[in-house]
Amino acid sequence: MEFSKLYEVYAPMVYRRSMMLLRDESEAEDMMQNVFLRVFERWDSLDVSQPSSLLWNTTTRLCLNRIRDKKRRGLDTDTSELLLSIACADDDEGEKEAKGILAKLFSREPESSRTIAVLHFVDGMTLEETAREVGLSVSGVRKRLRGLQAKVKNLEVK
Repeated sequence: MEFSKLYEVYAPMVYRRSMMLLRDESEAEDMMQNVFLRVFERWDSLDVSQPSSLLWNTTTRLCLNRIRDKKRRGLDTDTSELLLSIACADDDEGEKEAKGILAKLFSREPESSRTIAVLHFVDGMTLEETAREVGLSVSGVRKRLRGLQAKVKNLEVK
């Protein structure tokens, strides 16, 4: 089987498995690319006689590694509640509090981090679209967003 055929046939399965484990569309898309990149890099030495098993196990292993890594780095907490409260602040007091949180969050960040956050969280762009828009790599955008999420988590704790 050729690599392109493997991707065409099994990419949906890898995406569904990633989505089931990671529960995040953009992370699942990234994971799908990582799985096929890893397979492509080892294409000459892999036994692809049972590609679905190979891809299923690779996807599961990489997703579990990512989940463990996020827990280890403290990035597994859901910051969506705080972000939602900031977005929905409709009274003066709530708006003032939201401005304070955002000012703390972005006080030591480059302007581009704010742009990245708005494009991804507010405008709903994928990591790839955001990266293209700001001229960074997808991993660079992901790193900035993780940094912001870690800061939000610290703001929640304080």
